[in-house]
Amino acid sequence: MVERHPFLPNLDPETVEKMLKAVNATSISDLFADIPQQFALKRKLRIPEGVTEAALRKEMLRRLGKNQTPPDALCFLGGGVWPHSIPAAVDSILSRQEFYTSYTPYQPEISQGMLQALFEYQSLMCDILGMQACNSSMYDWASAAGEAVRMAARVKQRKTMLLAGNIGPSRLEVIRTYAGPMGVRMEKVDFDKRTGRLDLGSLKAKLTPDVAGIYTESPNCFGVIEEEIAQAFEMVHGAGGLGIVGVDPVSVSVLKEPGSYGADIVVGDGQPLGIPMNYGGPHIGIFAVADTALERAMPGRLIGMTTTKDGTQKAFCMVLQTREQHIRREGATSNICTNQALLALAAASYLAMLGRNGFRRLGEINIANSHYAAERIGEVEGAKAPLFTGQFFNDFVVGYSRRKAVEVRDRLAKRGIMAGHPLTSDFPGIGEAGAYSVTESHSAEEIDVLVDALKEVL
Repeated sequence: MVERHPFLPNLDPETVEKMLKAVNATSISDLFADIPQQFALKRKLRIPEGVTEAALRKEMLRRLGKNQTPPDALCFLGGGVWPHSIPAAVDSILSRQEFYTSYTPYQPEISQGMLQALFEYQSLMCDILGMQACNSSMYDWASAAGEAVRMAARVKQRKTMLLAGNIGPSRLEVIRTYAGPMGVRMEKVDFDKRTGRLDLGSLKAKLTPDVAGIYTESPNCFGVIEEEIAQAFEMVHGAGGLGIVGVDPVSVSVLKEPGSYGADIVVGDGQPLGIPMNYGGPHIGIFAVADTALERAMPGRLIGMTTTKDGTQKAFCMVLQTREQHIRREGATSNICTNQALLALAAASYLAMLGRNGFRRLGEINIANSHYAAERIGEVEGAKAPLFTGQFFNDFVVGYSRRKAVEVRDRLAKRGIMAGHPLTSDFPGIGEAGAYSVTESHSAEEIDVLVDALKEVL
């Protein structure tokens, strides 16, 4: 039995015993019985006695000093979380108390500032994506993709979803976790091993009357641009399904907007738009639809603009809340019960500061830097860059002829360079290969450092 604690009433032995009895448990360990024994810690935690704040600070700084993080270490990793330059003004805006403290507008009438910021975010995202409506409630790219697949199956009342074989492996796992329990059957569509693009012949063979739609990405997991995505979505529409695409939002600064090639739902991650990598989160998931008829099937919430009763001033309000914690209850489209308001503000601030011309220039620099890097790496003996012939944005794949991908990654890490995420286990058909990402944040000198390191590693 646990010991009594003066400031934690629920550690009182009598209280604990009553709580256990209420749930028909004999001990606290019974509450964790579903954890496999091989993963259970069979000893007490090695927590030392308390120390002074100064001593604790020194120890934490010592431990944190072991981490390799940008800008102290060079980072050439992407695939969903990218190193990008962030204007100092973005953090300054986010740090303003009126934004920083209004986490979520539960009382819209006194949250006009945050509601306006969310409305601006939605408007900007619809503009760059060519969509009609966008929410600001998704956690990240993966959760948005999972919700999109669920939504397509629900709207079309069909149980089969096609997933491109060249999407991000981690996003694939989240999609399966989200859609599997609702009985959605997922089938993989092959990709061309030469170009890295979706195989339209495989797509055509998989289209049946039970297909609710397809989820694909452009640029895909390999950084390759799906140049035939319009044809793919046309085929899916012909079979009565929906076309869902996951995008890097920076790519649409120079590539066609998803709305122009027939996307019904667009998802992605707003992290490149003024949000730090944050060890993988928190970020903001993009979720937008091309047809306003799909709005009511969207998860999360939508912010709208109206006027005051006398019509003299603009006013903002939540026009749609399909969440279970509000009036929808069991009729909710999703159980997502938070929002990424502060990060939506970051993305809106970032886009507003860049403007249309600045945004396009950003994309051009990304393309120039990544293609320079691929060209230089391709000159290294034992490396093939890019591995695929399809046009790419800022991510690309490097094939290795003399080393295993895991070995290359580890050797680069010892030199203070984070690069070459191994793809071999997730895509065994492409051989030993690693994923690289180069953005506007990388200088030519840093790229040269990577190339020199690869010459030593390979």
